[in-house]
Amino acid sequence: MRFLLVFLAMGLLATTPARADEADRLLLSEGGRTVLIRHATAPGTGDPAGFDLADCATQRNLSEEGRAQARRIGERFAEWGVEVDAVLSSRWCRSLETARLAFGADRVEPYPPIDSFFGDRTSEPAQTAAAKARIAGFDGDGVQVMVTHQVNITALTGIVPGQGEAVVVEPDGDGVAVVGRIRFD
Repeated sequence: MRFLLVFLAMGLLATTPARADEADRLLLSEGGRTVLIRHATAPGTGDPAGFDLADCATQRNLSEEGRAQARRIGERFAEWGVEVDAVLSSRWCRSLETARLAFGADRVEPYPPIDSFFGDRTSEPAQTAAAKARIAGFDGDGVQVMVTHQVNITALTGIVPGQGEAVVVEPDGDGVAVVGRIRFD
């Protein structure tokens, strides 16, 4: 009997990733949604004092693991056949690099409303309102991707995503409704 229970449990666990992949693919197959992606793995927290937005050498950047993670995100979108209508990114180097590695450098549009406000929360209300307006105004056949930061995603959704994690949203009145989360690893 114990052998049978172990065997059944192993069978269920073996099919879980396939089911998760299919559920995630279906989540992204509906057009008009926005996919908020926290930049891929970049060790540390925040940025060094005195960092320069125009100089990646002064910022916290992706690790090799983060670069591989960003490529996997793009590979997963391609495998699932997800139509991506727009790719917006924070101007921070770790977000831009994540977006470019995942979706191609020529597709990425820097979008200041999703820049990090970790070090200065005074701009949070205006940035969050602008991001909500962009989400509300999106009506593409595919998805809109926003590669940003934990603080921005948390302000929009109340969720604290991991690095490289996606939160899928759609407009809901004056806010956004979370319709799912995707971990690409």
